[in-house]
Amino acid sequence: MQYSADGQPDGTATVEIPQPGFLASVFRDLGADPGVEVGPEAGLGTPAGPEAPAKGDGPDEAVAAHARAAALTHHRTVTVRAEHDRLADLLRRAALPVSAMDFESQLRHYEPRPYPADGPVAEAEAEPRWEDFAPAEPPAADPEAAPTRRLLDSGYQRELAQARLTHQRALREWRTRRAEAGSPAVDDARRAHQAAEEARSRAVQEYNESLEECRRAYRQAEPAAVESLMERALAAAETATQDLPAPCRAVFRPLTRTAVLDLDLPPLDLVPSLTGYRLDPAGDIVPVPRPPADRATDYLRLVARLALRALQAADAVDTDEILAGVVLNGWLREPGADGPLCLVSVDADRDALARTRLLPPAAPYEERDDEGVYADAEQDEALVRLRQLGAAVTPDPYARTAVQPAALAGATVPAAADLSANEFAQLVRDLLTRGGLAEWSVRLRGPAGLVATAEGAPASALPGRWVVWASRGAEPVTAEQIATLGEAVQEESAERGLRLTTGRFAEDALDLTAGEDHRHLHLIDGDGLRELARTHLGLPLTAG
Repeated sequence: MQYSADGQPDGTATVEIPQPGFLASVFRDLGADPGVEVGPEAGLGTPAGPEAPAKGDGPDEAVAAHARAAALTHHRTVTVRAEHDRLADLLRRAALPVSAMDFESQLRHYEPRPYPADGPVAEAEAEPRWEDFAPAEPPAADPEAAPTRRLLDSGYQRELAQARLTHQRALREWRTRRAEAGSPAVDDARRAHQAAEEARSRAVQEYNESLEECRRAYRQAEPAAVESLMERALAAAETATQDLPAPCRAVFRPLTRTAVLDLDLPPLDLVPSLTGYRLDPAGDIVPVPRPPADRATDYLRLVARLALRALQAADAVDTDEILAGVVLNGWLREPGADGPLCLVSVDADRDALARTRLLPPAAPYEERDDEGVYADAEQDEALVRLRQLGAAVTPDPYARTAVQPAALAGATVPAAADLSANEFAQLVRDLLTRGGLAEWSVRLRGPAGLVATAEGAPASALPGRWVVWASRGAEPVTAEQIATLGEAVQEESAERGLRLTTGRFAEDALDLTAGEDHRHLHLIDGDGLRELARTHLGLPLTAG
């Protein structure tokens, strides 16, 4: 204890901490050194000499901070890897085969449920007999002994008494059931059961009749019936990826017997933009971004699987071959955008769908050492098959680069410009086939039209071999194009040529065909095309 000048203690003390021992180690852990002052002014642990270093400034705290940052970095990287795993799982499930949703698979079957009291056990139940409950008599020790001696066995008597009680109980229960079977309550329950079964049978019959009515309407290519069946099949195809909403709507055009599907694509942020996180030399957590090309490829791989799944569902449900082709447009709809963007568009006829295996094999995602979980865009089987169908695919979805839709499904009565290339070719073929031209052979086909050869029967309205050149566009057909058609007729050794357009012919083209050298060339303009559609197909085509 220290004393002041007047001899009174001043409240401070000098603590000499011995180096060895328990207290010395405790004070060292608390940051105190030998010779510290402990008092009301200095405070516990305040050194008498130079100022002690602040808590947390030592090397141990820096190591702890680095460890915390490393743990947080690992946690964030694990979260990013979970997003990659979810995407890989979505890619796997989006390629699973879809179940056919044709009319046969939707039929319901009625199986009557018997009333419990009328089951086979209840009908065969008879009155309990004593013979079924009587215990077996005990064996005799002496075969020559009288039977009465065996009946006096005490064990046998106990078994006999128990058997009589059991028989009487079963007999009472049997009589009770017989009495209840004829009671009004049981009769009411039986009648209610019969009424419920009749209602079930009637509901199944009515459903199957309505389904058969829809089937007749579908075979007659009524738009409402075709669209209803298509959308049920498309909704059933989504069951494998219910956590990824990708609705698909269908519009059927009877003029070309084509279904136009509008598929809503998943958001762009579904594909992870990072590979993980790392610590920089300063100890800060920084994200590690993925190459933009890899992210775009992963998104297109998912889009390709969703598009192929929708095409397969539409193709599988059309068992009556009502469809001549399918057009699919994949739309990206983002909040705040001016409008949806078309990122993929497919225009496939029935023959192309039949030739193409729409979905990849059952296990296309085996990890390989050279490429990991994801495959390159040029090697991904779904994208390859989509491009084999002539699909237009955006090169970069994250740059919002749109493609031109093959066709739009807005107008109830389409114009020629609203049709896809396959639709227009199918329309021209249907019209001229019904006019007498058969054995079609398409030589060139594109968005603007087609060039084909056809044969007409001698007794038909269009006999002989023909070269058909059909186009759609606002520009009038010139005399130069008519002359080109005449040269094609000579090269194909045909007898006649037909130039068909959705627009009109220029005056020089009309004057050229009026000449003697070009009388074998025939012209059909937009008005004539619409008249042919009304005459041969019974369906309108607008003048747009």
